[in-house]
Amino acid sequence: MSSQIDKVLQDAVAAGHVPNAVAVAADRNGVIYEGAAGPLAVGGEDPITLDSCFRIMSMTKMVCTVAALQQVERGNLELAAPVDTYCPEFADLPVLEGFDGDTPKTRPAGSRATVKQLVTHTAGLGYFFWNEELVRWEAVTGTPHVLSGSAEAFKAPLLADPGTRFNYGINTDWLGKVVEAVSGLSLDVCVKDNITGPLGMNETAFLMNDEQKANSVPVHVPGDDGQWAVIGEILNQQPDWWAGGHGLYSTPRDYVRFQRMLLGNGALEGTKILESDTVDAAFTNQIGDLDFPAEIPTADPAASHAVNLGPGYKWGYGLLLNTQDVPGMRRAWSGAWAGLCNTYFWVDRTTGITGSIYSQFLPFASLEALGMYVDFEQALYASM
Repeated sequence: MSSQIDKVLQDAVAAGHVPNAVAVAADRNGVIYEGAAGPLAVGGEDPITLDSCFRIMSMTKMVCTVAALQQVERGNLELAAPVDTYCPEFADLPVLEGFDGDTPKTRPAGSRATVKQLVTHTAGLGYFFWNEELVRWEAVTGTPHVLSGSAEAFKAPLLADPGTRFNYGINTDWLGKVVEAVSGLSLDVCVKDNITGPLGMNETAFLMNDEQKANSVPVHVPGDDGQWAVIGEILNQQPDWWAGGHGLYSTPRDYVRFQRMLLGNGALEGTKILESDTVDAAFTNQIGDLDFPAEIPTADPAASHAVNLGPGYKWGYGLLLNTQDVPGMRRAWSGAWAGLCNTYFWVDRTTGITGSIYSQFLPFASLEALGMYVDFEQALYASM
């Protein structure tokens, strides 16, 4: 098994499709594959490994979602409650309807967004790299986008009335603020005390220590000469808040423990993080008749390519759900997501398989990166 999967990683690096690659897979009994190919940084001598430190970006979202679901289980949080119950400033957010010249046109939201709508990306919030109007709003108002680490980013308007469409965006950053409000803890402490600490994910944190920095994989971008160029760090190391939507650093060996917890219906090696009914709900359609968009155009080509998954996807609690079996790959109602710097994971509870694959570059969702992801998954399932 391992030689075929090793070749997927090695070929992708050798072809220049990705600067480096790490992959890991597990079943309900433990890790069944680990592999790595390429350098920690292109041009450097150190190899990338399973213990290298990555910006996992939006793979943070499921961790923050689990933190919120824990608060629901403890009776501290109501998913049906309006967000402004816990974060009163949310009530001030208008809906952006367009522009009059360089003046944004806004109106009050048609309803109060709920916490569940934050969890399911149906609250109306967006991301700059997938919405041109939000890019324009940030430009004309001088408001920094969410990756800046500035609290000013929370002034971003809604792009639709709550509950009217699936709109991937900064919902989980707001959810992190909700978790802080109901737990009485800062998000970094809440996550460490209730998730990463109990799961033994000791290399997962919102800020890297010196040892992790030395072992971190820098972000790469395509250079003018067609080769990979290192740009280093892209996240603010002194942020105004802990970003539940994108702020965590982790290693493949660490994060697969989180994946195994989900595969284990909320428990890992005797440590229970969530009730099994809560995990079931996370892997169930939570957006009703709404759909995850079949096609999402890019509004910032340097950050992300367009994403074209096609029809047949729903959203659970923090997870993208495929509604049909994928031939030779994951089964229906597997949960998955990814990070902006090209890290990807899935959890297939039907077959009892979870996997993840990592590189560290922009823009997100290149055809080459997605091709490597598919090849890895196919090789893994073919070996079962």
